[in-house]
Amino acid sequence: MDWRHYRSDTYDELIGSDGRPRAAARALTDYLQSLTPADLADRRLAAEVAIKALGVTFTVYSDGENVDRAFPFDIIPRTIARAEWQRTEAGLTQRVTALNHFIADIYGPRHIIRDGVFPEELLAESANFRPQCVGVRPPGDIWAHICGSDLVRDADGTIYVLEDNLRVPSGVSYMLENRMVIKRVFPEIFESSRILPVDDYPAQLYDTLAALSPRPADQPVIGLLTPGIFNSAYFEHCYLALQMGIELVEGSDLFVADDDCCYMRTIHGPQRVDVLYRRIDDLFIDPEAFKPDSMLGVRGLMRAWRAGNLALANAPGAGVADDKVVYAFVPEMIRYYLDQDPILPNVPSWLCMRDADRSHVLANLDKLVVKPANESGGYGMLIGPRATQAEREAFAERIKANPRNYMAQPTLAISTAPTLTDDGIEPRHLDLRPFILAREKPYVTTGGLTRVAMTRGSLVVNSSQGGGAKDTWVVDTDEETR
Repeated sequence: MDWRHYRSDTYDELIGSDGRPRAAARALTDYLQSLTPADLADRRLAAEVAIKALGVTFTVYSDGENVDRAFPFDIIPRTIARAEWQRTEAGLTQRVTALNHFIADIYGPRHIIRDGVFPEELLAESANFRPQCVGVRPPGDIWAHICGSDLVRDADGTIYVLEDNLRVPSGVSYMLENRMVIKRVFPEIFESSRILPVDDYPAQLYDTLAALSPRPADQPVIGLLTPGIFNSAYFEHCYLALQMGIELVEGSDLFVADDDCCYMRTIHGPQRVDVLYRRIDDLFIDPEAFKPDSMLGVRGLMRAWRAGNLALANAPGAGVADDKVVYAFVPEMIRYYLDQDPILPNVPSWLCMRDADRSHVLANLDKLVVKPANESGGYGMLIGPRATQAEREAFAERIKANPRNYMAQPTLAISTAPTLTDDGIEPRHLDLRPFILAREKPYVTTGGLTRVAMTRGSLVVNSSQGGGAKDTWVVDTDEETR
């Protein structure tokens, strides 16, 4: 592979505009250059075999039949210099800290509204505000214990926060499995490069959950509450429960008794549960408090949580901050709660609830990406430059009918990285989802899940939309230590 002939029309994570590898990518690109195309094809096949053997799958709902697919994986890792990552890590910690202050404030005294920093009408129309949570104070006032924030890099090299996922963020299992696979494919390079590890995440997550136990003196009983096998992230639920050595449970495995404690049905009789890492949306976790016809949750779960007999991660109601309109206020939250300037910027955003912003969005639909406030997985959005006139006109009507539900951002020339395709190595656009554990001393994964658009020119990286993944290497280079 001669990198001088590799070209991207935007910032590339591995190769600079002069055709030379960036410092953090130098060992990797030298190694790849030593391999023949046949060698690369063999490594790619080895990775595919490993992924099938490990059972790394993802369900794409749009297939209609909800069939599991092997997770698309590119064998060329994305690299990040350690010094850059340390700054990113600080920015993510700052952001999640402010978001937790915000959630606690919203369900408590609401200082941020009284002080005119956050509009009350935005909260009144929030799809994820839960009145059932008002007045509750989880341990440490931490509501979002696990957060996945999506980052993108623009053409000038700036890293932006694209959105925050605070309900049931997924993908961390793929980050861990990607590293396992790439170690099998390129074992030699791990001996000669200082690639920081990622495999401590399950232990860190376990410690975060255990610290929430209402019975700190005892060995906590922790479960991962899954909707079941038909959920798109079921692989991840099984994987994390296995890695942490905790119980994988469904709603039918649990019950809340008259003492407002949650119990697990076992062959030895009921066993009290202290902590649930719930991977079920708020509205389905407790038919007594939310949807009465839900078959996924546990009746009385909210009672147990409000009584302080059970910890839930993430706490119900945390999704009030997982709203693409609320996202636009995070820089102000950082200034308001922490008295600091944001380390990581937001992507510039227009909120359709504001008259001037809405006029701008409607007049520029062919240039903007428009997102609904509470969808995920890339569903329900309009990529203006790629949409037809009919699609833009239909979207304009949706915006006019419910302005609160939409926001828009420019179509960034997001960065690329070399990706092995059937036609050789080509640039593909990507993003990055690091995972943050909010606790007394926050923890951020070393890198995160790099999602990559597997189609040439596509900006859509979501796995539910056919995107794939790469391993992410945070590399400690000699240049940084001198």
